Amino acid sequence: MTSMATIPPFGPDGLLPPGDYEVSFEELRQSLLVQGPHDRNEHPSWDAPWRDELVSNLETLTRQLWQAGIREVFADGSFAEDKDHPNDIDGYFVCGLDQLKTGELVRHLNRLDPSKIWTWDPASRKPYPGYPKKQLPMWHRYRVELYPHVPGLGIGCGIRDKHGHELEFPSAFRQSRLGGKPRGIVKIQYGGQS
Repeated sequence: MTSMATIPPFGPDGLLPPGDYEVSFEELRQSLLVQGPHDRNEHPSWDAPWRDELVSNLETLTRQLWQAGIREVFADGSFAEDKDHPNDIDGYFVCGLDQLKTGELVRHLNRLDPSKIWTWDPASRKPYPGYPKKQLPMWHRYRVELYPHVPGLGIGCGIRDKHGHELEFPSAFRQSRLGGKPRGIVKIQYGGQS
């Protein structure tokens, strides 16, 4: 996918047009994903403060990933749709198999995070009032879920396409869960360890 620097308006289906939109955190905060669509009459209850808080939480986790040597982080979910108050931010990051297999990545990240939220162990999921599925510790603390993706490994993420085939994160996050329509995704521009 080609990276584009500006986040465009939502399409008529409420989704970002297909593409990877590479932005800094400052650009993300100034984009329609936080500030809202230009026509406020169509979105009178757009929750910009909540969306800004989600971006701050995403930034915290992304900076931890950068400190652990991860450079590619993608964000999506209802946050990247024209939903006035998204539940959270979903996303993934690109890493190496050895980083995951040895457990070093998780250990490194949990040394950085005061709440020790980095895990994808299904046993760590806990219920949250009003939600049908159990959530990971990072969701409970930050309302962000970022999953590891190892390119070329062919491991599915549990999300299936319209034909029933299990998708890897890059494909799964570039389609809507309702109907499988192609959609855009935010790529966080690497900003170093500052």
